[in-house]
Amino acid sequence: MAGNAKRKQHKTFKLQMKFSWKNFFLYGFIALAGFFLFISLNQGFEDTKTVPISEILSEVKKGNVSQVSVLDNKITATVKNNGKIQAFKEPSSNVYQLFKDAGVPADKTKVLIRDESGLNSWLNILSAILPIVLMIAFFYFLFRQARGAQESIFSFGQSKAKLFNKDLPKTTFADVAGVDEAKQELTEIVDFLKNPGKYKAVGARTPKGVLMVGPSGTGKTLLARATAGEAGVPFFSMAGSEFMEMLVGVGASRVRDLFNTAKKAQPAIIFIDEIDAIGRQRGVGLMGGHDEREQTLNQILVEMDGFTPNEQLVVMAATNREDVLDPALVRPGRFDRKVQFDLPDVVGRKAILQIHAKGKPFAQDVDWEKVAKRTVGFSGADLENMLNEAAILAARQGKKTIDLKNIYESSTKVQLGPEKKRLQSDEDRRMTAYHEAGHALVSWHMPHMDPVNQVSIVSRSRTLGHTRMDESDRVHHTKTGLLERITVMLGGRAAEQLVFKEMTSGAADDIAKATRIARAMVEELGMSDLGPIKLDIEPQSYYDRSSISPEMAARIDAEVKKLMDTSYKNANAILTKLRSKLDLLAGELMKKETIDAEEFVKLIGPKTAPAKVTV
Repeated sequence: MAGNAKRKQHKTFKLQMKFSWKNFFLYGFIALAGFFLFISLNQGFEDTKTVPISEILSEVKKGNVSQVSVLDNKITATVKNNGKIQAFKEPSSNVYQLFKDAGVPADKTKVLIRDESGLNSWLNILSAILPIVLMIAFFYFLFRQARGAQESIFSFGQSKAKLFNKDLPKTTFADVAGVDEAKQELTEIVDFLKNPGKYKAVGARTPKGVLMVGPSGTGKTLLARATAGEAGVPFFSMAGSEFMEMLVGVGASRVRDLFNTAKKAQPAIIFIDEIDAIGRQRGVGLMGGHDEREQTLNQILVEMDGFTPNEQLVVMAATNREDVLDPALVRPGRFDRKVQFDLPDVVGRKAILQIHAKGKPFAQDVDWEKVAKRTVGFSGADLENMLNEAAILAARQGKKTIDLKNIYESSTKVQLGPEKKRLQSDEDRRMTAYHEAGHALVSWHMPHMDPVNQVSIVSRSRTLGHTRMDESDRVHHTKTGLLERITVMLGGRAAEQLVFKEMTSGAADDIAKATRIARAMVEELGMSDLGPIKLDIEPQSYYDRSSISPEMAARIDAEVKKLMDTSYKNANAILTKLRSKLDLLAGELMKKETIDAEEFVKLIGPKTAPAKVTV
């Protein structure tokens, strides 16, 4: 410990010495300038009157001079009660001879002979050398600046990858949940890096690349770091956009530098996040084949294809746009494995919640099973954000623990946005109440729709209210289920038309979402009278043309309109039949603003199972 302290002190002393020498010239110039300024000010502010030398001799003779100071040819006399006077003598004359010739006794006053010839010599030397030193220092400064700029230009080609080694806090598979299939795939990569000999014995080579594909927030980057943590190897992380610069060739140079650095540290993992920034298909843009992005992609292809079988270097990349990647990049031999990430199911969401709940005080009534069922469609990032928002809400309310109510409120905030205290007239609130009651009752009446979880007329984000269901994790969507979903979305407009005999702008978002589902049923899913056919109306790229005729486009529009019209009629028929319940639910919303699942069941009754919607 003592040796470490001495080394630290020695290092600090060196740094201080380096700093002093670096600023030596600057401080020296400031001191010299201050010195010259001091001399000039002293000389300029001396209150001395120049008179003939005879006047000084006369004052000395009268006894009015207390002291005579002689400096070269200048004689300065200090006159009692009258300041100083000065005169100039001949260079060859002597002050004592002048006193003698004027008949002034030598002991009449005190005579002080000053000799500043040495100081004047130094001042003359400095005044001659100082401009030269300043000029040399100025050109030296320019040279250093130019050299630094040159070095910064050449440093553009160096990789900016962030290195995560074993000295940093380690992320392992225990820190990742909800992606069990992906973890299983990457467990083999860990084993490859740890025990390469086992696979060489049977002729297997280490996979060169692993492409992770999935929606944002599903844990691709986190799992890549966890893979390096499990394997205990260096982890070089870099985003796709960090390869690009304004200078041509910089991206390719950074790719070479990154791979060379990683090869020296192997076994290692290179991780390229958002690889679609540089890995897009070549030759489909308007800039030709020689732009910087394509050169960077070409260099990545060369580096990944140039590995020898003995190299223990794995390239991992993440993207949520697999469709735009160049085929040469994703082929076997470069990215040998593709790991698919999906939104977590209810089991995965529960595991993710339990991981992010560590270190937070939760109330005893918190049931993670219920929370997981209520957060269908949430990614891992959404769940982490939800729990953080719940903790913030609990702290703002002065609570010591986070309860279930805080979690439910934060889930609504993450999904729909924060509450807004928007001033509304009673008529606007009444319209919103009937609109949301229309959604809730149509959903309650449909056999395949999920139970209503919450109905509210509290404004959030750009919505004036919302109706939430306890959605279940579905793999397949049936035609009947999609038609019921469209009918529920149009239930708000149907309620407005039924009660107010008027249409409002509040149904715009519902209509847009319903239309998208109906169009997907016709164009992509083959759920219409046009039959099982995939219809691409929009061109896939700038150079493509629509693959359907104008006549077919008109038939598609007619099918979409048919689905929408039929669903709207069904919604209107349901609400006409349930008009008394509609008025009851809207009235309660006007009073309470928000109604949860239990209150909804008590008010409306248990869910029924009427006949299916038909088209």
